[in-house]
Amino acid sequence: MSLADLAIALALAWGAGLRAYAVIFAVGLAGALGWVELPGHLEVLQHPVVLAASGLMTLVEFGADKLPWLDSMWDAVHSFIRIPAGAALAAMAFGDSSSAVMVAAAILGGSLAAAMHAAKAGARAAINLSPEPFSNWAASLSEDALVPIGLWLAIAHPLVFFVLLAACLIAALLLLRLVWRGVRRLTSSAT
Repeated sequence: MSLADLAIALALAWGAGLRAYAVIFAVGLAGALGWVELPGHLEVLQHPVVLAASGLMTLVEFGADKLPWLDSMWDAVHSFIRIPAGAALAAMAFGDSSSAVMVAAAILGGSLAAAMHAAKAGARAAINLSPEPFSNWAASLSEDALVPIGLWLAIAHPLVFFVLLAACLIAALLLLRLVWRGVRRLTSSAT
């Protein structure tokens, strides 16, 4: 297991917590176009059927994510999709390793995807309460841009990716703390 392999596995899981379909589509397209050589078990992502399905769902999510009334429902449903996708993608990145390494990668990948999804969904739920759509669009477009940038950094500059991932996790923890504090205030004022 190399540092580059670890960076790719973590980038796949991190990105899946934000945009699972976009991660699958971007990685598969990059492999199909010959921009990157995918590890053996990730080659399935470049299959035309997988590219078509993930491409279609990337477009659907791109639109759904821009509508505040639909975005929070989309995130709720995708709690059951993004986290297992992050676990599966991280495990697939280590498909040539022992079963123990694959299981460890799945555990860590699912946990990372869960942390990113919780931070994203919590922040977006708060942003979606705003009556103007511009903050929602800005947040959505930022997430759209973060995924390919993170994937590229993991491949081209793994150490930079690790530093930014650590910063992202710290920011996510702080954000989750704020969201939790807000939930507690809402529930205490309702009683």
